[in-house]
Amino acid sequence: MEFFLTSEDNDDRPIFITGNFNKWNPKDSKFRLEKIDDNNYHINIPDELLNNEVEYKFTKGGWENVEIDKYDNITPNRKTKKEIQKTQDKVEKWRLNWGPFKQEFFPIVELVDEEFYIPQLDRTRKIWALLPYDYYNSEKNYPVLYLQDAQNLFNDGSEYGNWEIDKKLALLAEYGRGDLIVIAVEHGNDDRIKEYIFDNEDVTKNAEGKKYLRFITDTLKPWIDKNYRTKKDRENTGIGGSSLGGLISIYSGFLYPEVYSKLLIFSPSLWVEPENNFPMINFTNPYKIKVYLYGGRLEGSRMVGRIRLFEKALKKLTAQKSFDFEVRTNINDQGTHQEFFWSQEFPRAVEWLFIDSLESPVKAKNELEKNEAND
Repeated sequence: MEFFLTSEDNDDRPIFITGNFNKWNPKDSKFRLEKIDDNNYHINIPDELLNNEVEYKFTKGGWENVEIDKYDNITPNRKTKKEIQKTQDKVEKWRLNWGPFKQEFFPIVELVDEEFYIPQLDRTRKIWALLPYDYYNSEKNYPVLYLQDAQNLFNDGSEYGNWEIDKKLALLAEYGRGDLIVIAVEHGNDDRIKEYIFDNEDVTKNAEGKKYLRFITDTLKPWIDKNYRTKKDRENTGIGGSSLGGLISIYSGFLYPEVYSKLLIFSPSLWVEPENNFPMINFTNPYKIKVYLYGGRLEGSRMVGRIRLFEKALKKLTAQKSFDFEVRTNINDQGTHQEFFWSQEFPRAVEWLFIDSLESPVKAKNELEKNEAND
């Protein structure tokens, strides 16, 4: 079957077709379109690879670079029948690194406290809440994700850039998948390393990770649950971060599995625990914990190897019935140890952890089409 595509929104990114014939892989080299001229593309897919009912979409190499309409809206999946043998489609615009983002879906950003007291450490910390855009127009309760290093999550002017989680939450909301509260905890500046190291005198003297975790779990979470409409149970509570912030979040899952069921772990500093000797509490009936692991192949020679060893350790613990981990690992071949790449990964991780979906929000599969049919 032949697929022809016209698009005047041109750049140097290659174009791919994805659908129910390749498990919706948005960057499958076997399904890259051939460029005919500046505005026209073509691919011939063998009939034996196609279902009778063909459902498909075009991307520029990822769901963050998928086709959209001229108003920046979601485009429903394209559908055709194999017997037609030829299609002609047009793409008005393409997303670029998940953008553009719609202002009306941006989360409500509230400063919880300029100086939230940490009794375990006898110091204060700035903490933010990012609420769904329609939080005050609804009566819903929401799952919560606690994230470390708030300075690098959404505020402008951070030294190394930021994750732009406000934009990414707006994207998820646009696709009807933004029912989530994010609590962002600023790091302790000069105390950051001590607070994010659990117990390793070789890395830092007088590590404070134990006390920091007790603050998040025993002090901050109860306060958030009291003052916001949250779903308080473990099934709706996650924690995460990157680098050392990812490392301390791993400890959270091992030591408080009755509190956290979802771990978002980006580029974790596993060199602190090269043998994966994390302390843990064993339960007769192990808690199920979802772990989203991400790392970049260009972060250093050992990052990917350590992530794979950690993944293997989690699977071994599951086989031993000490824990019940469900692990999803994504390695970015171009990824470096930078906020830009963690920003790119954030929507995928949130969706898998909280929406329980293996598909990207931008696939806009059946939900949108059902809604349109009911309008």
